[in-house]
Amino acid sequence: MRIIAGKYRSRLLTSPPGTSTRPTSDRLRETLFNILGPSIPESRFVDLFAGTGAVGLEAISRGAAHVYFAENGGPALKSLRTNLTNLKISSGYALEDRSVMALLQRLAKASTPVNIVYLDPPYNEEEAYTQTLGFLGSQANRALLASGALVIAEHASKSPFKLAERYGTLTRTRVYKQGDTSLSFYAALTSAQAEDAG
Repeated sequence: MRIIAGKYRSRLLTSPPGTSTRPTSDRLRETLFNILGPSIPESRFVDLFAGTGAVGLEAISRGAAHVYFAENGGPALKSLRTNLTNLKISSGYALEDRSVMALLQRLAKASTPVNIVYLDPPYNEEEAYTQTLGFLGSQANRALLASGALVIAEHASKSPFKLAERYGTLTRTRVYKQGDTSLSFYAALTSAQAEDAG
C-alpha cells in the first residue's frame, strides 16, 4: 500500500496484520482521486472510519488544506499514527480517536464547513452507514457541508443491504463500481432543491 500521487508519491504506508482492517486499495484510491481531481487542492477533507488513513493521507499529499481523521480501532489507529509519523506530517490534520460521531458533532459546531467527506465503515454495518449519512444529510447539520460539498461512501458492490438514494438533503448522484467494491457519491441539496424534491 502506497501514496499514489502528490507530495508523498510512492511512499509506503503501514497497515495492521490480519483482516480486521480493510484498507482502501491503491487502485480504488487512484480511481477516487482521478474522479475528484481539481477539487482536492485547498479542500477541507474528512476521512471517516479512516483505518490506516490511506485516503486522508492521499488527500494531504495532493494538497488538501486540512484533513480530519476519525478512527478508534486500536491496531488501525496505531498504523494511522505511524503513517503520519513516517511521512513527517505534523500539521494540516486533526485526529479524532473516540468516534466518528464525536468528530462530526465537533465539525457541525465549527465555523468552517468541509468540502469532501469520505466514509468507509465495515461493509456489513448498515447502521454505521445509515447513522453517518443521516447525520450529514440532516437539516440541523447543514452548516457542516460547504456549498458544492461531496459525500462519498465506499461499500460492497454486492451488499446485504442497499444504501438509500437520499438521506435528508443528501442525494445520490453517481455510483462507481470497481470489482467487489463500489463508491456512492452524494451531493447536498440546497434548501430550495430539497423542498422541490419533496
